[in-house]
Amino acid sequence: MVPFIALVLVALSKPVSLTSVAKCVIGRPLPIKYKYYHSGDLLVGGIISQLYMFSDLITFKRHPSEELVDDIVYFMASWTYLASMELLSTHGRFIPNYKCDYQDKAVSVIAGPSSHICQFMATIISIYKIPQFIYGSSPVLNDNMQAAFFQHMFPNEDKQTMGILQLLLHFSWTWIGLFYLSNESGESFIQSIVPMFTHEGICFDFIEALPKEKFSTNADEMLTEWFQTYNIITESTANVILLHGQNQIMVFLRALPLLSEFYDISVLRNGTIWILTAEMEFASLPFQRIWNIDFLHGAISFAVPSKEVSGFREFIQTRNPLSEKGDGFIRIFWELVFECSFPKTVLNQEDGKTCSGEERLETLPGSVFEMSMTGQSYSVYNAVYAVAHALQAMVSSKLKHRGMADGGKRVLLDLQSWQLHHFLRSVSFNNSASEKISFDQNGQIEANFDIISWVTFPNQSFLQVKVGKVDPKAPRDTMLSISAGDITWPNMVNQEWPLSLCSDNCHAGYSKIKVEGKSFCCYDCLPCPEGKISNQTDMDDCIPCPEDQHPSHGQDSCIPKAISFLSFEEPLGISLATIAASFSFITALVLGIFIKHRTTPIVRANNSNLTFTLLTSLLLSFLCAFLFIGQPSKISCLFQQVAFALMFSLAVACILSKTTIVILAFMATKPESRTRKWMGKQFSTSIVLSCVLVQAAICILWLATSPPFPDFNTQSMPEEIVLECNEGSSVMFYSVLGFMGSLALISFTVAFLARKLPDSYNEAKFITFSMLVFCSVWLSFVPTYLSIKGKYMVAVEIFSILASGGSLLFCIFSPKCFIIILRPELNKRGQLMRRRN
Repeated sequence: MVPFIALVLVALSKPVSLTSVAKCVIGRPLPIKYKYYHSGDLLVGGIISQLYMFSDLITFKRHPSEELVDDIVYFMASWTYLASMELLSTHGRFIPNYKCDYQDKAVSVIAGPSSHICQFMATIISIYKIPQFIYGSSPVLNDNMQAAFFQHMFPNEDKQTMGILQLLLHFSWTWIGLFYLSNESGESFIQSIVPMFTHEGICFDFIEALPKEKFSTNADEMLTEWFQTYNIITESTANVILLHGQNQIMVFLRALPLLSEFYDISVLRNGTIWILTAEMEFASLPFQRIWNIDFLHGAISFAVPSKEVSGFREFIQTRNPLSEKGDGFIRIFWELVFECSFPKTVLNQEDGKTCSGEERLETLPGSVFEMSMTGQSYSVYNAVYAVAHALQAMVSSKLKHRGMADGGKRVLLDLQSWQLHHFLRSVSFNNSASEKISFDQNGQIEANFDIISWVTFPNQSFLQVKVGKVDPKAPRDTMLSISAGDITWPNMVNQEWPLSLCSDNCHAGYSKIKVEGKSFCCYDCLPCPEGKISNQTDMDDCIPCPEDQHPSHGQDSCIPKAISFLSFEEPLGISLATIAASFSFITALVLGIFIKHRTTPIVRANNSNLTFTLLTSLLLSFLCAFLFIGQPSKISCLFQQVAFALMFSLAVACILSKTTIVILAFMATKPESRTRKWMGKQFSTSIVLSCVLVQAAICILWLATSPPFPDFNTQSMPEEIVLECNEGSSVMFYSVLGFMGSLALISFTVAFLARKLPDSYNEAKFITFSMLVFCSVWLSFVPTYLSIKGKYMVAVEIFSILASGGSLLFCIFSPKCFIIILRPELNKRGQLMRRRN
């Protein structure tokens, strides 16, 4: 059989001040006034911070215990060393390290919730290698030997820190305030979260230590410090405040709203979101029962998970302070919560209300007493069962090796505390709430953190609603699961959830710019520059759109670019096509007229073959314009520049040949001139062919090395993709234009020299003027072509083709057509000879 295991809870109380010094008689140490004891073969000790006591000034003129007052004010851990040594003494006799019986052996100690209780306790208890269960915040221990005897009922604090970070990121709360305990635990918390949060984009409006507790009857200093804390809260622009604390901090928080009622200071904002760490649970002093708790409405807290333990509520309801033996807590608790007094006490004698013991705990508001098991109580409950299961595992292990008639009782009585550690590390069981309890290799309980939303009511009661959890085994980005719709926000919040930002969000279309001298979370918003967008809130930099897209008007999204080319359907394309068709028709008409009147003197006067060739080349040049209009294709791109270059080179070569023949004809009229031999058709033909062949050679080289091809130009136009013919080689393109320009310049020079020669129809003058227009058009074409983009480049080239070709057509042939059609009487040989004379 397994002997009865008793739970001994030793609550610690501490007198407040020690000022005067007087001679005193050596006697027994101060007794631990409030404690619970139940005898048994084995004991589970408890050193738990539960209360404060006020005391008068201790003068040392009498035993200090006589000067303590029974006015319990607050939860606080003290006298830890004394309590630790009493656990190591025989019951009823304070002789540390001496036990004269086999009973009441402490096999483990449960301590909490304050971290410094565990730290001080470990100094004594760890010497005896007694397992120690910590259910509150873990102390910062520099001694690894002491840490080896700890079993942590509080889940991994690093996972809580990561959960807080994920919570802030989930709601985009990047501007927060932070209060922390002014002790080693608080400093460790700060060192952990500040670099991590900053790296993830969380900024701190303030990072302040909470005022330290002062053990003095003079509360002025402490009040001043809490005033400063109050001012920090009211002056902060952060709507979210993270509070790393312990139970006793809740009492001070409840007092903060009252400061504005008694002093001329700003009222706390109702819209502040408090984020409380799991080390804190709701705590209250007796006189705070009617105090407002609205500041907690909408708060979010992390909590150690707690299940509903079967029979716990019934157990609470059956508590009766009159029938409890060995319980040093229940009577004083009863008097405080029900505001009554038992016989032989001085509490509340003014109103004479007497405690009957039949008062019902379920009638108390939640701010005074919670009927459900809290997370810290649940941790104590599981710690006791962990000890029991470890003891059972140890007994079972030893019974396998040797049988015992007493069922293993001797094993337990001979138990050394250090023998239990191995079994505690490996213990795993399901408690009465059907939850699996186990520990990792470091003695840390394997459990989640619950996320709680606080809802307060006018009657000072409150409701804690579970809205999510932190799973420490899940990946970092998915460890937080939360239902934002189940969270109750402060009354002043009128949006989906409250915001906490140093600066307003930079909406899409804007980017952030840092404000000099402020945190990186404080910034101004600048519109995105031309060509860039921001499609998310609070982007650090605007980004360019993909090549096939362009920014929207608000520069908050990318829109697919429209495909653009000079088409026959648009006005510009229709206009150019109409002009090209008109010029082609006029050229064809002129050619027809000249062919019809090819035997007349005016047609035959200047080499009719060159005239027909010139008109044909002009006709083909005008028709080339149609290759530039419409959607570019591989065939059209190959032929448009080549056809244009060859036809214009042919036309200019014909003009050069005509002007050359005019000069040679005049020179041949001089006596003994040798130029007559150059007057044949072969000479003019050779000029035309040589010019065309040179241009053809350049074009063939162009097509062989880097031919033009259809191309999508995404860069030239901001909102369009220009479907165009890429020249392939700009060098070859400008070589073609350069050769054609050279021919035009030579033709213009020759025509200029021949302009005053006696010519029957003064053709040289018209050629000179036409070539002047031709050269002007193409000289202006180059800078214009380079300065514009898109389909307008094609339009400029077509215009240049039509304008230069039209100048040749009208300047050279309009006078002759005038004579042929309107003045046929002048188109006679006699008239020609008369004009020459």
